[in-house]
Amino acid sequence: MKVNVLVIGSGGREHAITTALSTSPRLGELNVAPGNAGTIAHNVDIDVTDFEAIASFCVDRSIDLVVVGPEQPLVSGLADSLSEAGIRCFGPSAAAAQLEGSKSFAREFAARHGIPGPRCESFTSVESALKWLHDFDGRVVVKADGLAGGKGVIIPETRVEAERAIFDLLSARTMGDAGATVVLEERLEGEELSLFGIADGADVISLGTAQDHKRVGDGDTGPNTGGMGAFSPVPGKADIEPELVERFLRAAVSGMAAEGTPYVGVLYAGIMLTDSGPRLIEYNCRFGDPEAQVILPLLDSDVLELVLAAADGNLAKTDVKIVDGVTAATVVVAAAGYPTSPAMAIPIPEIHAPAGVSVIHSSTRVDGDQVVSCGGRVLNVVGTGTDLAAALDNVYSVVDEMRSDQLFARSDIGWRHAPRSVTGSAATAYAQAGVSLDAAAEVGDRIAGAVISTHDERVVAGHGSFGGVFDLASLSGLDDPLLVATTDGVGTKTILAEQIDSWEGIGADIVNHGVNDVLVQGASPLFFLDTVAAASLDATVVARIVGGMAEACRAAGCVLIGGETAEMPDVLSTGAVDVSGTMIGAVDRANLLPRTSIAPGDLLVGLASSGLHTNGYSLARKVLSGMDLHDPLPGDEDVSIGQALLAVHRSYLQPLKQALADDLISGLVHITGGGLVENIPRVLPEGCGAIVETSSWTWPPLFRFLVGLAGLHRVEAHQTLNLGIGMVAIVAPDQLDRAQQAIPEPTKVIGRVVKGRGVALASG
Repeated sequence: MKVNVLVIGSGGREHAITTALSTSPRLGELNVAPGNAGTIAHNVDIDVTDFEAIASFCVDRSIDLVVVGPEQPLVSGLADSLSEAGIRCFGPSAAAAQLEGSKSFAREFAARHGIPGPRCESFTSVESALKWLHDFDGRVVVKADGLAGGKGVIIPETRVEAERAIFDLLSARTMGDAGATVVLEERLEGEELSLFGIADGADVISLGTAQDHKRVGDGDTGPNTGGMGAFSPVPGKADIEPELVERFLRAAVSGMAAEGTPYVGVLYAGIMLTDSGPRLIEYNCRFGDPEAQVILPLLDSDVLELVLAAADGNLAKTDVKIVDGVTAATVVVAAAGYPTSPAMAIPIPEIHAPAGVSVIHSSTRVDGDQVVSCGGRVLNVVGTGTDLAAALDNVYSVVDEMRSDQLFARSDIGWRHAPRSVTGSAATAYAQAGVSLDAAAEVGDRIAGAVISTHDERVVAGHGSFGGVFDLASLSGLDDPLLVATTDGVGTKTILAEQIDSWEGIGADIVNHGVNDVLVQGASPLFFLDTVAAASLDATVVARIVGGMAEACRAAGCVLIGGETAEMPDVLSTGAVDVSGTMIGAVDRANLLPRTSIAPGDLLVGLASSGLHTNGYSLARKVLSGMDLHDPLPGDEDVSIGQALLAVHRSYLQPLKQALADDLISGLVHITGGGLVENIPRVLPEGCGAIVETSSWTWPPLFRFLVGLAGLHRVEAHQTLNLGIGMVAIVAPDQLDRAQQAIPEPTKVIGRVVKGRGVALASG
């Protein structure tokens, strides 16, 4: 009997499913709703959120089986609706799909059935979440409870980032109802893999392991995505797979059956292989995307027969055969700007793939006679080989031809098991001089995705070009635009970063420093160029630094247009890393700061710093020499000394945006090297000085600790450190109330402008 099938979905997973189903001799009519350009021959126009319309289509076209690809219809109850209409469906009920639809449900279910996972707790209020966070003794992962398209998991590197993620989800509702409940979890360390199984309500059969790469940038940097590449099987894990199947798949299927919600469909467990044993990261109630693209090609079984057996509860009579000695890999080709604001309608050229390589469509559509992009993850290039390295070589032979200013891909998929390298006489010659071309190439590969993720329509040419090209037409909204340029370096803060292996904040430091420096001219940041130099390039370290830069650029609305990585063994000492950069901003001439109207009587309004920012580290290293940076900071037991020292140099762009737009600020002072004493005079007109009331704020614990250790006089302290005030706004007295209301954080009046010159310190 032929079987008529309807596949629900429009991504790469659904193209991969239809490709697998198409090889079955039992397949009758195949339909895909709504499909994409890769499934165009089978596409039907059905609103997949209209369950009645789907059921009617199935009746009208004599559909025997519905295969649901994405998670949202399953969580919303499509399988239940079809069952009520007497239509066979491959996919779990809404009750069973809660394993993915609610992370808090999944954690509670796992606890009930002895499935090991991280320490965790769920919250609906910012206050209770922050209290748990502050009491927790380790690093955390912040998760939106509901479905968020693969973007609901935030992996903060600092306590401040964790707090911001909690606020964004619960208060700002950046992910809507999906973030109305937040799950805080212990951050598990180890190698991650996904284990796939197919279940019929009572039994489960393993489909193998895969490893996905979620972060957008090389070196696992930048924000989480739906997935940038995957491979299957995971090398060296065959011996533990049976144990993982029992502990994570069979336990879940048995548990769901015992609770009266039998699970039918694909179930996959994200698992972290920690030093203390495997732990559950999450469950998903469908094939992964892009994992389906590498799991399905390795099945030496009729996929349609397998799916029918699961839907009919007959898996006990079914064998799954997996091709032996073959590895499958896929690399996602994404649109510039993904995952925040991907470019659309990118023309897709004709692609000629060699034997063993196929191109799976994801976010594509047909526009006339042209295939164009219609989302972030555009294509998947899938290849097989005798091992992972061979499969990746086949895949990248096609991917490398597809990269452009509009399309990018990670260059390090599979890097833990099959790192790609550069060989040849040039590499050998450079190696003899102490320079590694392999390292330079790996750095370039790893940072490409992070850099390109900041690009938008303003970037004409960026990563990989000899120079970045920025479209000045974006300044057309300014009547008389001026460009503002500033350059600086992070300095010796990198030495501390190396000591406690915390690099992401260094990249954010230099970007935010540049943002603040153009901001004091009244300018908004446009683009940033960086330099990362080392005696010997560590690709992972550079990727982490550049990933931090990219995240800070996205937050500031500017682009990381390009930069330079340099290996200089004769210039820098072993282990040293130098990070610097140039920020370009723009301001309308009428809004240029400081104003000539600054006059005696104007007030100095202080905004809090987040720590040392990017100055004072030579002093800090000297006085802290020999101390354990992991010890709690005196006066603030919630953070270590090292964490306090490496707190990211904050950006003041967002807090000051409204006050600047309302013309409430006459001048801004970024408190960098030289402290309040040397920086405030830089913006004052001739004949004006300032008095700073040093008793108007309390020094944060880090500064009290350092000043005490160094034995600094208070004047020296104010000339060396920011002491808790990172930015000063100069405001006319009659604008003070409005200015403080426009700045969405507590501020303090710390002094005033007076006749004279320089800065006088008054103790109140």
